[in-house]
Amino acid sequence: MTRLILIGFMGSGKTTLGRALSKALGMEFIDLDNYIETRHCKSINQLFAERGEDGFRKIEQNLLHEVCEFENVIISSGGGTPCFFDNMEYMNRQGTTIYLHVPNSRLFERLSIAKSKRPLLKDKNDEEIVAFIEEQIKKREPFYSQANYTFEADRLENREQIKESVERFREQFGL
Repeated sequence: MTRLILIGFMGSGKTTLGRALSKALGMEFIDLDNYIETRHCKSINQLFAERGEDGFRKIEQNLLHEVCEFENVIISSGGGTPCFFDNMEYMNRQGTTIYLHVPNSRLFERLSIAKSKRPLLKDKNDEEIVAFIEEQIKKREPFYSQANYTFEADRLENREQIKESVERFREQFGL
């Protein structure tokens, strides 16, 4: 049984790398945010608006427990998933956790392009996004650093980089 759980800040490439790895390794891929949206028939933005962050985090925890029962799967957690309840400890017990580390400057580049899709960023200007990333990384790093492994995921900007990252990932983790 193989269960790989990708964690990291929003924009770190959990979905991008996870999808590419699932194809290369012949494993199922589950993006936890997409799974939540499908199960609740609502977007993450809608769930945040209706239930607030606390309500959303409880939904997230429940469905994390559900997907962590699947076998031969790559799971992309939400950026905040490891930081609430006992989620990080739980993920470490359920599978191999891999922190996708990306420098803050690269996170800013990625997130400023897609901020409208991110409920925690949608109303922020560039300076506020930079400050938000720095503040959140400081808070979340203690959780992310509990992962079994760290993978440098700063090169996922095009197909060639994604392909190279998949090969580097496979080599690093013997897959």
